[in-house]
Amino acid sequence: MNIAAHPGHGAETAPVPPQVTLLIAPGCHFCEDARAELAQRAARGEAGVELVDADSARGRELLMRHRPAMFPLVLVEGEWFSAGRLPRRKLDRALERLAPAGRGR
Repeated sequence: MNIAAHPGHGAETAPVPPQVTLLIAPGCHFCEDARAELAQRAARGEAGVELVDADSARGRELLMRHRPAMFPLVLVEGEWFSAGRLPRRKLDRALERLAPAGRGR
């Protein structure tokens, strides 16, 4: 499932924000916290967000590849970013670095 802002007309020329993948597990309070934070960032156009259930085929593949010690696993642009509680300041820096030109905070 993707969480994304729905821009108005002219969206085809809008820059694409960095992609964040969130691998979540049932009953994980860190997962719910990260999901809420990333939904807000997606609504502001700071990130495209993909939610992946750990029990899905893609989730199992990501688990095997990255072997996180805890949930959620967070990938930024397909690369390991964090596992466990979402480090917001570190995420701020990563998204600013990857933001399309003219899109900094």
